[in-house]
Amino acid sequence: MSHAIEDPPVSTPARTLPLAGLRVVEFTHMVMGPTCGMVLADLGAEVIKVEPVQGDRTRHLLGVGAGFFPMFNRNKKSIALDIQSPAGAAAARKLAASADVVAENFRPGTMAKYGLDYASLAKDNPRLIYVSHKGFLPGPYAMRTALDEVVQMMGGLAYMTGRPGDPVRAGTSVNDIMGGMFGAIGAMAALIQRGITGRGQEVQSALFENNVFLVGQHMLQYAITGQPSAPMPDRVSAWALYDVFTVKDGEQIFLAAVSDAQWITFCDAFGFDDLKCDPALATNNDRVRMRHTLLADLRQRLGGYRAAELAQVFERIGLPFAPIVKPEELYDDPHLRATGGLADIRLPDGERAGQMAGAALFPLMMDGQRLGVRQHPPVLGADTDALLSDLGYDAGQIAAMREQGAAA
Repeated sequence: MSHAIEDPPVSTPARTLPLAGLRVVEFTHMVMGPTCGMVLADLGAEVIKVEPVQGDRTRHLLGVGAGFFPMFNRNKKSIALDIQSPAGAAAARKLAASADVVAENFRPGTMAKYGLDYASLAKDNPRLIYVSHKGFLPGPYAMRTALDEVVQMMGGLAYMTGRPGDPVRAGTSVNDIMGGMFGAIGAMAALIQRGITGRGQEVQSALFENNVFLVGQHMLQYAITGQPSAPMPDRVSAWALYDVFTVKDGEQIFLAAVSDAQWITFCDAFGFDDLKCDPALATNNDRVRMRHTLLADLRQRLGGYRAAELAQVFERIGLPFAPIVKPEELYDDPHLRATGGLADIRLPDGERAGQMAGAALFPLMMDGQRLGVRQHPPVLGADTDALLSDLGYDAGQIAAMREQGAAA
């Protein structure tokens, strides 16, 4: 029999979190919808994840999907309901009726089948805020099946990320994650408006429109200059020294100088008086026009340094630099370790279930503190009994729902 996890909170901040007292019920899966719920949960809301009785499929994904569930479902409760069954759908509607915010990310029309769409729920709860996450906002593409990769390809991002003729998706779920964040922003704006008008509303966020927003700067570049933006590996940079350098022993480091003052600082630090005094390199735009030959010269001049030596110089003189780091190496990042940017969560599924792993926290500080982990990612149905009981179901009714397969 499932029951709520009774571990003590992972972190117990002394202050009240901004969204404490807010109840969110999410009918979500994969990344986009769960991200919206995670943002609201990290900010203090009670977030209840409604899962199918078999569990969210991301609990058991392999490869790049293995981190989806534990990353985007912390600070949440789990109730397992079969909303395709009459009893499960009825319980889901009762739960949704108790919510301030309902979030979902299913295909258009899916939630209406079960009376869980905005129009149905708002009849009884006009204060409800309903956050709908889709592939596309209403329009000609609305019924297309979308994925992050799909909208990156059709929305110009893959073209900009890859080399010419080789479109490449970004190395993380940028649209799913940001689409969920925009959903959360819309929810919080709707909450403020509800405080003024007393009424809720539907908020819609979509992958494609999110992607178009991300490449909007390149669209405007074309509108202003008449020149299409080249893919990032082949772009015309706004700065001359702004690139990855391969140095001694094949190490790599990103180095930059993005103003005339930084260029002079760079030249002084390395004794490049000839470059500093060259009238053909006097201004940033002059250097951009000479970028091809200038970079070839700089690669030769800097090639004998170790990456760590260049990093030390650039840090000392205050210029931008970055080592080329793999995601797994971030566990040893001294800044993240010193500032508490990672928090341990207990893995809920798979071969390592029960073990602890470091997860990246939401990138905010509020009142001088990071938003921590209060609840580990939930085991499937960990809170089913408690939540159904709160809705008025007695032990016999809960047992009957389990017997029927309507709950788990």
